[in-house]
Amino acid sequence: MKIKYGGKFNGDETTLPHREHQPNAVQFKEAEDIQRFGIIMNIVSFIVIVPLMIYVGLNSHGDIFQISIGAILSMLVLFPHEFLHAICFKETVYVYTYMSKGLLFVVGDEIMTRKRFIFMSLLPNMVFGFIPFILFCFYPNWVVLGTFGAINIGSGVGDYYNVYNALTQMPKGALTYLYQFHSYWFMPEEKLP
Repeated sequence: MKIKYGGKFNGDETTLPHREHQPNAVQFKEAEDIQRFGIIMNIVSFIVIVPLMIYVGLNSHGDIFQISIGAILSMLVLFPHEFLHAICFKETVYVYTYMSKGLLFVVGDEIMTRKRFIFMSLLPNMVFGFIPFILFCFYPNWVVLGTFGAINIGSGVGDYYNVYNALTQMPKGALTYLYQFHSYWFMPEEKLP
């Protein structure tokens, strides 16, 4: 595995690294317009974060200092979030920024099983989102973790979208890969190791 910084994404998906299409590959039914997708995902992220933060606020006894620290820390893991996606790839993977749309993303063109694709999609959300938030639920004094987890759960909505697509569109035994900004699945002639 080799992680490279791809730079600032200019909105032209043809500039993203990609592989040759597999025979009979089927594109996931997903958002076609990356700019519109980014706006929608940011709105959905906000809708997810608000109730979680209300829960944190109600259980934190108004500790604004700890809530602020958790919020700041959640912003500091934007790149580590993408790094956790990247370490799930065996081959070269690129990290891109698209800050005008509020997006960071990873592009690798290797073939993956559905299980590894789902794991890759969810890993950062588990590490930075669900685990800290669940710990806060058991230990309400850990307000920093609650805030940190709540914001990171919400920031993973694009990843949940990918998982949903993989679960609902890929037949059993299918493999997947990225081509530019889109995911494709295909039925292999042989099983991968």
